[in-house]
Amino acid sequence: QKQLVESGGGLVQAGGSLRLSCAASGGTFSSYAMGWFRQAPGKEREFVAAMSWSGGSTYYADSVKGRFTISRVDAKNTVYLHMNSLKPEDTAVYYCAGDRDARYKGAGFTPSHSNDYDYWGQGTQVTVSS
Repeated sequence: QKQLVESGGGLVQAGGSLRLSCAASGGTFSSYAMGWFRQAPGKEREFVAAMSWSGGSTYYADSVKGRFTISRVDAKNTVYLHMNSLKPEDTAVYYCAGDRDARYKGAGFTPSHSNDYDYWGQGTQVTVSS
């Protein structure tokens, strides 16, 4: 059974950095588009970043553009979210997700639509103190 497991969350001061990891198991995710979402208390889950199944395209929410970077190492079946210049408003539970059918969608791939993703991790807490 395919699974995603996030790690790397924690408490950091504003302006600091963290690197989140999302390790896939139970099969390869190399042909999947991968995304990161987050959910703060009392708020809906929101899109953060995504990478196309080929790795050739990346997508970011405006709120994190220039500060966060998504990357993947298929040989390790792992996706990363590098977060710099963290702000208190980045505090949330961060989830990684995999879109199994992204390679067949072409221009129809919508990285920010959480409903398009088939696999989800359990989440990792990121807390940024001011």
